[in-house]
Amino acid sequence: MFFESNFGSLVDILSGGRWSPTRVVHELTNRVAYFQSHGMSPSDRVLMHYGNCQEFFVDLLAIWSLGGCAIPLDPRLSDFEVETLALAAAPRFSLWRDHSVTDAAIRARLSGIGIMVLETAPPSENGGPKRLPPSSPVPLSMDQPALILFTSGTTGQPRGVVHSHRSLQARWTSLRKCLSIDKFQRTLCLLPTHFGHGLICNSLFPWLSGQDLFVAPPFRPDLIMRMGSLLDDHEITFMSSVPSIWRLALKTSKPPSLGRLEQVFCGSAPLSAFLWKSIQEWSGIKDVYNAYGITEVASWVAGISGKDATLEDGLVGRPWGATIKILDSSTTDVPPGVETECTSGEPGYVWVKTPSLMSGYLGHDNLTSKVVSDGWLFTGDVGFVDARGVLYLRGRVREEINKGGTKIYPSDIDVVAEKYAQILDVCTFGYEEPLLGEDIGIAVVLKTASDEHFQGAFNWLKAHLAQFQMPQRWYLLDEIPRTSRGKVNRSHVAKMCAGLTPIDHIKVMRQMTCER
Repeated sequence: MFFESNFGSLVDILSGGRWSPTRVVHELTNRVAYFQSHGMSPSDRVLMHYGNCQEFFVDLLAIWSLGGCAIPLDPRLSDFEVETLALAAAPRFSLWRDHSVTDAAIRARLSGIGIMVLETAPPSENGGPKRLPPSSPVPLSMDQPALILFTSGTTGQPRGVVHSHRSLQARWTSLRKCLSIDKFQRTLCLLPTHFGHGLICNSLFPWLSGQDLFVAPPFRPDLIMRMGSLLDDHEITFMSSVPSIWRLALKTSKPPSLGRLEQVFCGSAPLSAFLWKSIQEWSGIKDVYNAYGITEVASWVAGISGKDATLEDGLVGRPWGATIKILDSSTTDVPPGVETECTSGEPGYVWVKTPSLMSGYLGHDNLTSKVVSDGWLFTGDVGFVDARGVLYLRGRVREEINKGGTKIYPSDIDVVAEKYAQILDVCTFGYEEPLLGEDIGIAVVLKTASDEHFQGAFNWLKAHLAQFQMPQRWYLLDEIPRTSRGKVNRSHVAKMCAGLTPIDHIKVMRQMTCER
């Protein structure tokens, strides 16, 4: 299956090393034989403790070629988190690359619970395969598990999204029909390869379609701060990203100058019209997409290019290989076909039906049944579809702030705040309030933490928000923590701020007035 794929080249951004398609096949042949010699067989689950390198992608295909299921992990996880996920996934192998002395303890613990700890095969000398015993082809079932991606629960109840070869192929087939693969000719991946956006769509989709893939370590500030020259040096034609990458790049990196970039995607978090336009101006192209992706449906499932639309906050676009419905209920107790569908422009709960739907959450049929009904997935998002059939998002269900019965979407406030020049980063969240039930808190990172800039930020929001949307508690942070996917966990930020003293904005305003 994979030996016949139309591979592109694999390029390591840091070293400049290139593996041509011929070299990829050599390495794949070698690694299949190497893994087989250690007893790897169909249905084996394999933890992969590394990513964003040439070896990762070839090892992944070698595992699939032997009928195995790959489980990429965030290399930054603690030993406790790794062990938690290992116990949940019950893998047969634990695969490592360039391990350090600090890995010894967790490797020993994994070995102690019956998992075979294995080093990845070293690259073949001179690009040629080593003389290993020939491997026999393994017949693959399209419906057997191919990939498990953990989206939460590294310290509690792990939630692993299981994708089969069929669901992955369905996603790539849909994207090839909806997008021009030619623009992906030289694709840059700055995203982690242990989650859907970075792995399934940003990397495997172009690479397995014959396009060259340029891989870099994820979220490296030094690379983002020179992203323009990075794009020029490697003549990149396509890149995907998340808003947090762009917030840093736009303020620190010079734009590319060679004009080779043809298309940009941004996803995994809300993209405001302001940031969208800023990316267009920096990149020098209009073809900047807001891509809507969910791990449970193999990431990108809808999107729209800025060259085809008037930029608006919350604008997502039309589905790619999927059907989207807006229903007035989020429950799976009643089949989605029976639930009342919202009218054009009426907000409700977003449901998706697509051939790329996951097989389910690993070992948690109860969790799967809460979000999947009759082939439909409840996304957890709130939005609406307009008369043209275009999807808009308002926010996540669990992020809604219920202020005295009024529903407030924190992303709406974030969008306004990030337009103020002195705000580098922002996160709005809800907190408990005895009279109203909930009220609005906000954490901001300022370019310069001064009373003057704080007052400017406060006045900006006051002038641009309705009174009921105005944050009542303000927190100044040096940095807003994000997940390995570049997302903000609002509940985590809320808990962190609960242990801090909010800014007395009334006192600050009085002091500024007196000084004047």
